[in-house]
Amino acid sequence: MGQGLAGLICGTAISSQYLATSFHVNTPMLQSFFNYALLCVTYTSMLLCRTGDGNILQILKKRWWKYLLLGLVDVEANYAVVKAYQYTTITSIQLLDCFVIPVLMILSWWVLKTRYRPVHYVAVCICLVGVGAMVGADLLAGRDQGSTSNILLGDGLVLLSAALYAVSNVCQEYTVKNLSRVEFLGMVGLFGTIISTIQMVVLERNEVATIKWSWQVGLLFSAYALCLYALYSCMPIVMKLSSATSVNLSLLTADLFSLFCGIFLFQYNFSGLYLVSLVVILIGFIAFNAVPTPTNSTDLATSSSTGEEGCYDNPVATQNHITKQEVVVRITTEEGEEEEEEEKDEEEQQQREKEERKRRVSGPTQRLGRGSDDEDVVAVGRSTKM
Repeated sequence: MGQGLAGLICGTAISSQYLATSFHVNTPMLQSFFNYALLCVTYTSMLLCRTGDGNILQILKKRWWKYLLLGLVDVEANYAVVKAYQYTTITSIQLLDCFVIPVLMILSWWVLKTRYRPVHYVAVCICLVGVGAMVGADLLAGRDQGSTSNILLGDGLVLLSAALYAVSNVCQEYTVKNLSRVEFLGMVGLFGTIISTIQMVVLERNEVATIKWSWQVGLLFSAYALCLYALYSCMPIVMKLSSATSVNLSLLTADLFSLFCGIFLFQYNFSGLYLVSLVVILIGFIAFNAVPTPTNSTDLATSSSTGEEGCYDNPVATQNHITKQEVVVRITTEEGEEEEEEEKDEEEQQQREKEERKRRVSGPTQRLGRGSDDEDVVAVGRSTKM
């Protein structure tokens, strides 16, 4: 499934390449706007149709500012990496973009309580070696192209984009595992549409006005938007089954898929190192997923139960929660009934002991009383006769 996501990224890269080279269209915010608009129409509408805690009004009331920041982080991560192509080379972007992996591992360790084992670090190093082989193949094939107008600024934008992507992916993993996929996509679509619209009007209004629209341009825009929409829709599913780090390791092959397509579409030169790079990255990815990453389940359960109002839209989790509550209630009731029975037995035992004591003490006393009564009767009788 991760390689399917890499194929979708390859689709966005090819459509963007055609727009830039054949039609001289360079509007990253406009392209992102179409993706966020599709997410908003689909998933935000689903939130509008919900009732209870899953309704969009309740979500906005409780967590609107969190999703606003998340939407801002996601939009700027996409914009920064596209903007970097204007200042630095493709080789620098491919190398520095791997910075997202160590940042993701640190954030996962800190926020998600993921504990990595030595084999995971070795697997990540193997994947990075594969990326190095890919960059070497680009140099041998003469693909070290791109702008060099301001390399320092371009490299800084790539590092910023990688850090923002890491934050967005960790937030996405936490949300889909503790809340729901629909809530994440709906909120990102809503705030992403608003932010991208504002940024597009401010920064790209001149570029958008100069676009020469045709059916080819419209088709390429549609292909880009649909590929990115499918990527956003499917990534939470893969992330819920694995982790943010695992997904990003699998996405390292997206550049290779784009290069393989470019050999036929854009007449790129082929190098055998591309195949070596693909094999090395896949070996590292398989090694990373062969050993599960343990997590502190207690911390995750506590945070999900206290901070985010539970899994209201996950029927399995809700049913499990209700079943646990019923078991606790039953156990508590049974314990209470046993305690009541024990108290009754103790009271009955104490009552029997009291009665036994009364019998022992009252036996002689009653005899004495009867004797005195007889004597009084006799005395009275005698006195009467007298």
